[in-house]
Amino acid sequence: MIKLRLKRYGKKFEASYRIVAVNSTSRRDGRPLEELGFYNPRSDEVRLEIPAIVKRLKEGAQPTPTVRRILEKANVFEQVRA
Repeated sequence: MIKLRLKRYGKKFEASYRIVAVNSTSRRDGRPLEELGFYNPRSDEVRLEIPAIVKRLKEGAQPTPTVRRILEKANVFEQVRA
């Protein structure tokens, strides 16, 4: 099963995250199938590749709860339903 989840990177206490598509059995920071966006919780900066995310969701990828909230704020699920 493919999951959309966060991959941590950055310095200690200054973490940033990439939103990635990975196999559910992969490590958190393992090699992703595809990088789909960026999230910085300190500044609430979010950059998403919406067409690629919509494609993955239509293929059946399951977002984790945190990624689901990020995508809901960006109204990505409305594009999947359309």
